Amino acid sequence: MPGTFSQIYIQIIFAVKNRNGLISSKWEKELYKYITGIIQNKNQKMIAINGTKDHIHILIGMKPSCCLSDLVREIKKASNLFIKEKKFTNFKFEWQEGFGAFSYNQSALTEIVKYIENQKIHHKKNSFKDEYLGFLEKFNVEYKDEYLFNWLD
Repeated sequence: MPGTFSQIYIQIIFAVKNRNGLISSKWEKELYKYITGIIQNKNQKMIAINGTKDHIHILIGMKPSCCLSDLVREIKKASNLFIKEKKFTNFKFEWQEGFGAFSYNQSALTEIVKYIENQKIHHKKNSFKDEYLGFLEKFNVEYKDEYLFNWLD
């Protein structure tokens, strides 16, 4: 019986609404474990997850049957409820609309995993805006400024 064979690696990036720095180092690992569970329960492969106080990066191995928009919507919805139920923050927590998704071949995985693991170091020197615009340029993604994240400059 013929099967479907694929190798699809996607980096997903999304931010806290209004780029509020609400993700605390005190509970971020618990959040990342929760998001990992969502991805695995949707039969996708978690490769790496990390971020900063205002955004996260997720690298997954994605099956062709997966609808990426549905997966990201579920991650945001469920993790938002998780943060509220756990009362991780006294402030209103929401994810910003939209996300970035960038594909990689297998030979790039080691490099991108290191990049994701070093987010806090990376953002001591580079802003999220510069990082995100850099991804859009590197991957030749056409965009309109009014549809990008709300930036805090």
